[in-house]
Amino acid sequence: MKNNINLDDANTLAINSLVFLAADSELLSRFLALTGISADQIRAAAGEPGFLPGVLQFYLGHEPTLMRYCDATGTDPAVFQEALRLLPGGRQESD
Repeated sequence: MKNNINLDDANTLAINSLVFLAADSELLSRFLALTGISADQIRAAAGEPGFLPGVLQFYLGHEPTLMRYCDATGTDPAVFQEALRLLPGGRQESD
């Protein structure tokens, strides 16, 4: 089932997800370790193509983290897949 979101919604979800993980030292540490960037590089990296899809992939790659975000924000987990598909550099799935 597809959610009715657009590119702006997908960007907003990715940015909000980044803010959420940046506010949690445990999530941030794991994210930085997986991406290989440092905390002071996040702001610059956020403007790079592929970074925001990478944030969504971080959540999708670890269900407890995804559910933690979704439970805290009332977000449907399925929105993450659709947002990833919409973002430039995200997964291009055939329908």
